[in-house]
Amino acid sequence: MPVTPPGWYPDPAQPAQQRWWDGTRWTEHTAPAAQATGAPTQAAAPATSSRLKTWLIVGGVLLAIAILTRSLGALMILAGLFLFFVAIYGIVRGSAKLIRVRSRGAAWAALGVAFLLMFVGTGANAALSGPGSNPQADSAGISADTQQPRATSTPKPSPSPKPTTYEDLEESTAVPFERTAVNDPNIDVGQAPITTVGVDGTKVTTYRVTYVDGVEVAREVVGEVVTVAPVNEVTSTGTRQPPPPPAPVPLVQPSGGCDPNYSGACVPIASDVDCAGGSGNGPAYVQGPVRVVGNDIYDLDRDGDGIACD
Repeated sequence: MPVTPPGWYPDPAQPAQQRWWDGTRWTEHTAPAAQATGAPTQAAAPATSSRLKTWLIVGGVLLAIAILTRSLGALMILAGLFLFFVAIYGIVRGSAKLIRVRSRGAAWAALGVAFLLMFVGTGANAALSGPGSNPQADSAGISADTQQPRATSTPKPSPSPKPTTYEDLEESTAVPFERTAVNDPNIDVGQAPITTVGVDGTKVTTYRVTYVDGVEVAREVVGEVVTVAPVNEVTSTGTRQPPPPPAPVPLVQPSGGCDPNYSGACVPIASDVDCAGGSGNGPAYVQGPVRVVGNDIYDLDRDGDGIACD
């Protein structure tokens, strides 16, 4: 059986181009009929480079569309449309070497994948559609379903920081006095006079007050000073026993007709006695001074010093 040597021969699938025969089978290297003169690497390299550039361009376009639309469904629909046209081309021409579709059977399979991508992409768009799914419409304040202006909430400006201030305040308060009791031998038993009157003192407290936006929110004690000391109240309790009262002097009725309630001069016993030289009208008078030793029955001691008619 004769063996066909390696070389470029008309492509059985594409008569307009040539394919490299390695001596035993057809390879993937192809070239236009006019350029198939050398080894397969010399002709395949330009085709491979061109294919790579094509894929890079297609991928860049799809990526840009995905970024702009921000939708995976749209990207899948675009990929399905691209594959759809490639598959149609492959079915008509018998192959589409741009995406390695080398037969009509592979082209029909690519067509099925294209329909699947477009179907899934359409379902993804339907699932993601809703309020807020259309960034362009939302940014313009228009609903994605009705394309009518809709109410948009105005963002509230962030509140500015409230100023915080501090102030030292002084407050005076009373310091109550204490009460004490002491024994005093100079005061009779049973007496307890207040010998020292109690007086409250004064204390000044300093506060550090914190204000936020002019409103007091905290107060802290930073100092206390007693400016006026309190005076304690002192009660003296008497411990001295008082001397017994003097014994009464018995009254002795004088024999001379003088009243025993007076001494130093004889005060006659009469219905009324007045001081001689005074304004009284008698009928009896006495020349003073006269000491009152009993009851001043004649009211001769007008100033109550115990000496009458002085």
